[in-house]
Amino acid sequence: MRIFHKEQSEITIDYVNDPLARGDASSSTGTPAASGRKLYTLVGVSFGLLCILQAALNISLRYTLYSSDNKTSSTEDSCKNLTEELNDLKRKLKNFDHHFQQGWVYFHPSFYYISSIEKSWQDSRDDCLQRGADLVIINSKEEQDFTGKVHRNKWIGLTDRDTEGVWKWVDGSPLTKSYWGQGEPNNFRGTKEDCVEIRFHEGQNSWNDKACGDNNFWICEKTVAL
Repeated sequence: MRIFHKEQSEITIDYVNDPLARGDASSSTGTPAASGRKLYTLVGVSFGLLCILQAALNISLRYTLYSSDNKTSSTEDSCKNLTEELNDLKRKLKNFDHHFQQGWVYFHPSFYYISSIEKSWQDSRDDCLQRGADLVIINSKEEQDFTGKVHRNKWIGLTDRDTEGVWKWVDGSPLTKSYWGQGEPNNFRGTKEDCVEIRFHEGQNSWNDKACGDNNFWICEKTVAL
């Protein structure tokens, strides 16, 4: 059935494709039902398409929100990490400043305190312990050279007081690398020399065993967790 609109707005019905006009009796009773089924099918398909579209929009929205949340979370994590790093840096600077004000010097990874007066080996060690440190333990050539920058004799944390000839550091560790001067250690002239000093002599910075009761300057060492 085709419908045409003429200039006079009249409606003319063309029955060329109308089954009734063609005398198709068998189709006369099935047409309304078939049209109804087509209508329901069209509505069903349209509704299905709408559901699919809605699902697609929901997925898209969730992805966008998820991405946004991730970006926000990432930004928040970055800001949190940066804040923690800044706070850690402030703490380290404060720690450095505190030790510097008390006369310590820093040589990685420790702080060092060089005395301005002389005491016996044991009294020197007691002073270090009161400062939360101990007499210096020399672990490398670099540290040995560093201690030599102070051109004076000074006690270090090495002794054989417990067993003659068995040199140990104040932390109980054995001596493995030494910087003895020529002919040292020697218990000079039979003197019991159970403690060790760094002796600066003629531009040389070497170790010498010495009587623990003698007075010397000293070097404390403190390793601080930064």
